[in-house]
Amino acid sequence: MSARHLSPRPPASLEPGTVVPWDLMSVAAILGGTLLLWEVGVRLTETPPYILPAPSLVAQTLMRMPGFYASAALVTLGEALGGLALGVGVGTLTAAAITFRQRLARGVLALAILIKATPLVAIAPLLTIWLGFGAWPKIIITGLITFFPVLVNVHTGLHGADRALLSLLHSLHASQAETFRYARWPAALPYLFAALKVTAPLSLVGAVVAEWAGASSGLGRSMWLAYTNLNLPMLFAAVFCLAAMGVALYGLVGWLERRVVFW
Repeated sequence: MSARHLSPRPPASLEPGTVVPWDLMSVAAILGGTLLLWEVGVRLTETPPYILPAPSLVAQTLMRMPGFYASAALVTLGEALGGLALGVGVGTLTAAAITFRQRLARGVLALAILIKATPLVAIAPLLTIWLGFGAWPKIIITGLITFFPVLVNVHTGLHGADRALLSLLHSLHASQAETFRYARWPAALPYLFAALKVTAPLSLVGAVVAEWAGASSGLGRSMWLAYTNLNLPMLFAAVFCLAAMGVALYGLVGWLERRVVFW
């Protein structure tokens, strides 16, 4: 018998991002084990609910008011997606602009870093004073949080286009628009989705921070009210909703990436 027959058969290759049953089992085991340790720890130490509620108590709170949390989650999700769209749109357009006008790059990036370094917790109350308690302050804050990662990633991707392809398009006298369409934009797409994997869950944080500054609805407002009343089961119920939404947004971005960036 030859060595070829004795060697083990190599496992079939999987597409990046493919979910197999083992992945689901490991996720369920890790999350379930963490919640179980949390539950046992709270019960053994007899920690009062206003210090740290047990996961079972948080689940009971969620099941007691499903409509309340669903409507609050929809408000926060709408603000987060609106801000994410704003940040992605402005970040992508700015990255494209400074790619074509490289003399502006240093100034624009310096301004972007300045915006990134500004504590948005201090800006959120100002936006609420200027624009009211509606959705716009939340959308703008979320846009400011998501803008910088998109700008840096897309700018890097646009500059990472294949030099041989750029030279070929240049030799064919391709216009800047054609060079962008056939060389730079395809190179930037993986970087854009890498940024989206960070900014999509981050957009929820931006919406919640903005809601803390003043809002009439949303998970952030629910968390603020629960905190002021020391109602930690209600606060953790909102946190659980945000965590589930963050995981769903991350999964949606991964699903879109596998269909858009297929090469």
